[in-house]
Amino acid sequence: MPDQAYTGSLPLRTPGRTTKASPSDVRRLNRALIFNLLFPSNQCSRAELGRLTGLSRVAVSDVVNDMLDEGLIRENGHVSPATGKGKRATLLSVDTTRLRIISIDLSQAYLIQGAVTDLLGVTHQHMEIALGPDNRIDVDAIVQLVDQLRADLDSDTVIGIGIGLPGVVCDGVVRESTALGWHDVDLRTILETRFTVPVTVANDVMCAMLTERFFGQGGPNLMFVKLDRGIGSATLINDVPVVGEHHAGGEIGHISLDPEHGPDCPCGKRGCMEMLISAPALRERMIGADEETQASIIHEAGEYFASAMAMPVGLLDVTDICLCGPADVVNNAFLEAAQQRLDAMTQSKFHERTTIRRCQCGAGIALRGAAINVVLRHLEEA
Repeated sequence: MPDQAYTGSLPLRTPGRTTKASPSDVRRLNRALIFNLLFPSNQCSRAELGRLTGLSRVAVSDVVNDMLDEGLIRENGHVSPATGKGKRATLLSVDTTRLRIISIDLSQAYLIQGAVTDLLGVTHQHMEIALGPDNRIDVDAIVQLVDQLRADLDSDTVIGIGIGLPGVVCDGVVRESTALGWHDVDLRTILETRFTVPVTVANDVMCAMLTERFFGQGGPNLMFVKLDRGIGSATLINDVPVVGEHHAGGEIGHISLDPEHGPDCPCGKRGCMEMLISAPALRERMIGADEETQASIIHEAGEYFASAMAMPVGLLDVTDICLCGPADVVNNAFLEAAQQRLDAMTQSKFHERTTIRRCQCGAGIALRGAAINVVLRHLEEA
């Protein structure tokens, strides 16, 4: 039986509103329901899908046939009945052979990464544009990379372009990205006009969290934190991403941990998290230091991190914190110090232990998540 199907991005209704669903709405939701039961790597027969969804055999067959024709799913072998008698059932799974996604990651300094992926976000072609220290990422560079990636693709097979970037994103508009130096850039409209395919733009940490959710160890309740040149987070509660009223949920890097004595921050405050424990800040402090001092710096950083996480852990009752970052910073010493401090701050008779662990999904995590975002939008809007 399929487990942990992601349904958070496909709500059955908007909270606070009750509207009558049109036939096209019902069909769209049925498509999403069936696809989510198969994604990413489950196999089910039509009869199993009917039992799991409660849909009639006719409804399942109708939706499945459309998805087979479209290239979203495929027939993938057979299974014999449990009794050993009767017709063998045909298994269905996500089709990774026909449709393609162009995925772009803008989260890394001096580098734009792009890939052509399948519906599981697996890279089939990879390209990069390296930038000099004085070069800023601009829209023209993104257009150039997308043009190169789509050059050898049949346009009918590309279902969308996914972009992951640091900053606050709302409906495809980059409201603020200090890392890119962007403010109110309507990236989705620019790229959709240029390439005439749907474009999905999302925060890079949200993209990375989707990869952890589907292909890592993440469950439906998860706090995902990226600690690198900046610090950002993303949260799932019952498989629903928490984006916030102004789509700035997870922008934790400028929460001040030491407002009186901490270092000045470009945002105007003192002691912001990014100034204290981001990778560049820690590396600068460790330059020329002996091993004992370096270990002390990492230990203190872990404690700072845990102190910042304690309040949302208490508010949301989340027991899984996944931390992504470079190994010279996010290492065993950091994690042990963070875990010890978090245990002291949050453990009680009515709260289970929250575990801080290192992300194991590896390189390309934001690229893969940006591709998954495209798949989710495709299902929502089909």
